[in-house]
Amino acid sequence: MDDQSTEATERLSIVLPAFNEAATIGTVVTRLRKSFPHAEVLVVDDGSSDATSAEANAAGARVVRHAYNMGNGAAIKSGARHASGDLLVFMDADGQHDDRDIGRLLEKVDEGYELVIGARAADTQASIGRWFGNGLLNRFATLITGRKIEDLTSGFRAARGETFRQFLYLLPNGFSYPTTTTMAYMRSGYPVTFIPIRARARFGKSNINLIRDGIRFLVIIMKLATLFSPMRFFLPVSLMFFLIGLSRYLYFYLTSGRFSMMAGVFFTTSVLIFLIGLISEQITNVHYGISLAKSREHD
Repeated sequence: MDDQSTEATERLSIVLPAFNEAATIGTVVTRLRKSFPHAEVLVVDDGSSDATSAEANAAGARVVRHAYNMGNGAAIKSGARHASGDLLVFMDADGQHDDRDIGRLLEKVDEGYELVIGARAADTQASIGRWFGNGLLNRFATLITGRKIEDLTSGFRAARGETFRQFLYLLPNGFSYPTTTTMAYMRSGYPVTFIPIRARARFGKSNINLIRDGIRFLVIIMKLATLFSPMRFFLPVSLMFFLIGLSRYLYFYLTSGRFSMMAGVFFTTSVLIFLIGLISEQITNVHYGISLAKSREHD
């Protein structure tokens, strides 16, 4: 799909969240303006301390600037709110993503998919640690959803603006916005697909911190469970505590004829975890029911 065929029916906005990307943003915008002359190229400068805004402006982008650094997810939300296009493409401002892949994303949107994600090849991940962490997330998400998740954290994606904006209030301000949007789309019954891409080597220094983002990684794991199907996570954990308690009870009863207090603790914990999962499941059902009702009102 080329830009002209897209423009014939729906306007395209390409959104680039950027934080201190002055070294690359001009080149990225220039390339996009050449490949997609009729598209809106929107750069969201997330409180950069360098010349990111000036370079983006000079290259022909429309710039929205945050007064201070609010996070990648916040930049995505600002971009979605300010974009004028019916179709939205989100990509990194550091030169990793190939603009030639945008047409492939849009072709899948034309086929009826509401969210299309560029799945990075394993050998193009930024580092071994990043590759390992993303692999764990993909496997866990596959287990939770029952569907193969090829790249949960990729920031290169295309979506219809009307649908994407339904989930803005769900998105965190940090780096886990791709995880949240992917799971929210799937939980709401919107068609999602992945296409293989190859990412270029990143220019400049990464903003990822091992300890800080390691903690965020654990938080994302929990969010995956609660965003999609809480009982798929809480029920096995509850069952595990119940079986541990039962084993301890049987051991003490058969060997000494007494009830184990620790077994009681495990039984109580099992019930509490089950109830938390049950309540979370009901909240999730109500939450997405409201979201779908709102979407129908817009149809």
